[in-house]
Order: sequence, then structure tokens, then C-alpha cells
Amino acid sequence: MNLEDLQLKKKNIWQEVSKEEHDKIFSYCEDYKNFLDYGKTERLATKFLLAEAKKNGFVPLDEAVKNGLKAGDKIYLNNKDKSLVLMVLGKEDLEKGMNIVGAHIDSPRLDLKANPLYEDSNLALLKTHYYGGIKKYQWTTIPLALHGVIVNSEDEMIEISIGDKEDDPVFYITDLLAHLSADLNKKTMAEGITGESLNLLAGHSSFAIEDKENPIKKAILKKLYDDYKIVEEDFQIAELEAVPAGKARDVGFDRSMIAAHGHDDRVCSYAAFKAIMEIENPEKTAAVLLVDKEEIGSVGNTGMQAKFFENMVAEVSAGLGHHSNLLVRRALANSKCLSADVSPAMDPDYKDTMDPLNSAYLGHGICMSKYVGARGKGGSNDANAEFLREVRKTFRENKVIYQTGELGKIDQGGGGTIAAYVAKYGAEVLDIGTAMLSMHAPIELVSKADAYMTYKAYKAFIK
Repeated sequence: MNLEDLQLKKKNIWQEVSKEEHDKIFSYCEDYKNFLDYGKTERLATKFLLAEAKKNGFVPLDEAVKNGLKAGDKIYLNNKDKSLVLMVLGKEDLEKGMNIVGAHIDSPRLDLKANPLYEDSNLALLKTHYYGGIKKYQWTTIPLALHGVIVNSEDEMIEISIGDKEDDPVFYITDLLAHLSADLNKKTMAEGITGESLNLLAGHSSFAIEDKENPIKKAILKKLYDDYKIVEEDFQIAELEAVPAGKARDVGFDRSMIAAHGHDDRVCSYAAFKAIMEIENPEKTAAVLLVDKEEIGSVGNTGMQAKFFENMVAEVSAGLGHHSNLLVRRALANSKCLSADVSPAMDPDYKDTMDPLNSAYLGHGICMSKYVGARGKGGSNDANAEFLREVRKTFRENKVIYQTGELGKIDQGGGGTIAAYVAKYGAEVLDIGTAMLSMHAPIELVSKADAYMTYKAYKAFIK
């Protein structure tokens, strides 16, 4: 054998694909950008994907069970409008396991506090509490949009969406001018902007308000009441999220990359969704989990630590005539899962944080991570070699270009995914997703080639 053939050869997607597949990359990413533009929050992402699923023949779990379940049925579970499970029933018995792709649809952002609105220095502001791991300084001096729900004084659930239409106003967080930053510049980047200083500018005019005390705040409250019948107390039971305003944009002379908010983890979520939309009559039941709260530990009743997926499997098992908790346990234990979450790509400006031999690179395909976690693999799932072998075989057979990568150099930091919460059932789980730059920044960056290859990988796995 030629010695050159013994060495690992990394493949660059752009140099491997045909003209036909090159065109598919760009077509797929136009659809993905449309999803990003609409699905700015977990609620909006769920709403968008659920509407598309219904168009593709998916029906709610309770309706499917009532009508009688059979192989080939497409069913969904909408979990409180903030997480979604999609399932296509296979020909094999459910207790033999499922092919699962699990991703998350929440992203780092700024949430409004329960009592957010106040006036100071002739300005009205909204107090926020950041969600997930962010660099706080990145959120200043950029246009922000506000999305979410609020229950008004008439007990109506009102959807709020301000800042993403061309003629919408936006919100803004100030930063100290460079001319007066002598003391500020002595602080570390982490100390320079505090969580309590991430306050949104929400207004300035007190026109037609005669009150001398907090006239701008009162002007804002009047407008909110006129537009939505909202009073200040209603903020206490609202879910309102500030995210970067604007659409996903192509990057580079060649338009080969996408800059947008929420690639982590909507690039994997959308790929998994598109994959299961194209699955018909699989041998083994296929499932896609699109879950909430991953960025804060997969907690709550919409996060992966909740029991909604397990309960759905129990409902499906019962609907198929198997009223046994043991069969549900077997179905979960015999399953195989791709934990679909992003990985960091090598950044030429920050090479000292990465191991060049064990880092993902843009354009080299979906990234398999045997383990994530922190320091000594703490909090990691650490996939089995036997399962890695199966996944590699599937990718080879389906011409999926893949690479391996880790979350930076040892002891530089770390992070987690939903993998451990699926693995607790006994399922085989592997962390695998799109490599990206500027992870957790307000605007993140992915390669169109990698986004498409992620979809191709997930489809190969679950079909």
C-alpha cells in the first residue's frame, strides 16, 4: 500500500462536490436563512417548524393515537410551544429502538426582567437578565429586536415582535465613549460590561405628558396601552427576549458563509427538521427532538431533562398496543442518537486556544466530537467506539463529508450538550454538529457547505 494512503486526508467540501450539489448547498441555505429570519426565539422557531411539519403530513400525537397508529405514521408533540418532537413510525417494533437526532432551538439572548421599565437621565430603559453564556460587551451598540409574549390587562395573550421589519424601531444598549474610558480600559473584558448594565434604550420623548415625575416612562406605558392594552404590571408575567435585529446575511465575495443570530443551535435544528421531513416508511422509527433550555442546563419542563419525550414514547407504545413500561424502557435503551450541536471551528485570529490536530475547520464537513465537557472530560457523554464505527460506516455509504474536533485546548474552557440526558436511558449517543465561528456572539458565522452537509448527515443517519 502507498504510504500516502495510510495518512488521514481531510476533505474540503467545496473541492469535492459536483456542480449539482454545489447548487443544492446554496438552495438549502436560502431556506435555512428564511428559518433564521423568522425563528429568532424558541417560540418562533417552534411555530415556524410546526407549520411546515403540518404541511408535510405530521399530525398531533393525541389525534394519531385516537386514529390508530401504524408504520409510516408521521406524528408530532408540541411541548408548550417551546419544544417539538417529530416522529415517523418504523416497520420494526418500537422496542428495538429509534434513530434519534436531538438538537436545541434556544440561543443566548437578553430576557426582560419582571419589572423592567424605568426612567433615568431623560431616557426610558428596560432592565434585562442575560440568558446563556455570553460575552456581555458584544451586546452593546448593536440594533436589537424584542420578541415574545405578554398577557395584557384583558387577559389576552399578545405576541410582541418589534425590530425586525424594515420600518420597525429597534432597541439599543449604550457603551461608554472612548474619550472617557481611561478607567474602564483598565478592567478585563469580562468586567468592563456588567450584567446589570445591559439595559435597553426604549424611549426618550415625553411629548403631550404633563406629569413632571417619570414623564417618559408614562409616555411609553401610554403607547403600550394604546397599542396592546398592556399595563406595567403585565411585564411581571411576560416572556420577552431581546435578540439582534435584522436578517441573516451572506458573507464574503463568494457568499459562501452566513452571518446570523442563533446558528447555535438552529443550524443543527433546521438540518434535523429538514431530514425528517424527507423520511418515508423507515425500517426503524425516526425521531427528531428540538428542545429548549439547553443553554442553561436543559432544565425546566421544555428542556431535555424533562420527561416529555419519554412520555411521548410511552403514548406511542400504548397506541401500538403495548401497555408496558418495560417496553418503553427497551425502546429508549435500544435507541441510537446524534446529539446535534455545534462545534468551534479553527479561527485564524485565535489559534492559541485550539489544538490544530484536533480542531474542526470551516468547509470540512460535519464535526464528530467523541466527547465535549470541560477539563478532564467533566460532564461529557464520551461516545463508544462501536457506535462511532456505525456512524462512520453510514457516512461513508452516503458520501457524507465529516471531520472530528474538540472544544478547544484542554483546560481552556468547555461546554455541554443534551447528550448526557439521552444517554441516561442507555441509548448510544454521539455529539455531532456544524463547525462555526464566533459561537455565542450576537451574530455567529457558519459555512454554507457545512450547514448543508449537516443536513445530509442527519438524513443518512435517521433514514
